[in-house]
Amino acid sequence: MIMNLNDAELGTEYVIKKIDTEGDEEMESFLFTLGCYSGENITVVDRKKNLVVSIKDARYNIDPELAEAIEI
Repeated sequence: MIMNLNDAELGTEYVIKKIDTEGDEEMESFLFTLGCYSGENITVVDRKKNLVVSIKDARYNIDPELAEAIEI
């Protein structure tokens, strides 16, 4: 079953399987600068309007559109 980051449970660590930006190179480049790429671990630590995710030792606030592009 393919899940994206919007489907993630809080506090559970996932491995990023794929980044699917549908050809949006700017979005893909932005996610890569966050350290968000295939094989990397990611955890959703909070969910309000946006998602707060932990990648490596940093936390980032990402919107649902970005979260949808991150398959776990």
